[in-house]
Formats: sequence, structure tokens, C-alpha cells
Amino acid sequence: MTTPLFLLRCVQLGLSIGELDLLTIGLVNDMYVESHNDEHKYVVVATQEDFEKF
Repeated sequence: MTTPLFLLRCVQLGLSIGELDLLTIGLVNDMYVESHNDEHKYVVVATQEDFEKF
């Protein structure tokens, strides 16, 4: 990942320069991936009962 791409991801996530002192590159990457997962419509979603069975 290049520096410009990393900074673009930070802007897309709404992170400030000050917040980057508290985050690693890997954490920013994970946050970016998870932000796209939030928009995905899952066919099956676990319920509380499913978690209790687990």
C-alpha cells in the first residue's frame, strides 16, 4: 500500500491526523474493510439463541 492510498483510506473513514497517532496501519486497513462489510446484506443473521447454542 502506498502512502497516498493509505491517506485516502483515512479520509474515507473520516480519521484525523491526530487520531492516526493512536492507530496502526493494519488497524486502519481492518476498519476500511469492515466499513464495507457493514453495507453487505447477509442472507442469514445469527440470533441470541444461536449464540447461546454455540
